[in-house]
Amino acid sequence: MNGLWTILMLVLSNILMTFAWYGHLKLAEMKISTSWPLILVILFSWGIAFFEYCIVVPANRIGYQANGGPFSLVQLKVIQEVISLSVFTIIVMFIFKGEAFHWNHIASFACIVLAVFFAFLK
Repeated sequence: MNGLWTILMLVLSNILMTFAWYGHLKLAEMKISTSWPLILVILFSWGIAFFEYCIVVPANRIGYQANGGPFSLVQLKVIQEVISLSVFTIIVMFIFKGEAFHWNHIASFACIVLAVFFAFLK
């Protein structure tokens, strides 16, 4: 059960982090934040990232083997990277509709999925 909670929390934290890192770009595209000074954009992103950290830190603690979770530290990191790219891809497809995906993007994601396979290989 700890593994499932860890993955769900990592998904939620990555949704927040994607918006913290890239949401201000969409706001600028929508002409909402074009006049914001850079410090306000940074504070906006940090405000979102605060909540992301409030989710990702417990997710890693719950999921880590030394705390009774099912994942090693390397496995947690690889899972997080795959979730991060998956969440990013979905958000780009539905919110940043002008961005195109090409064969090399799919190939690079496949390599990361292979990394998960190798990280869990006994």
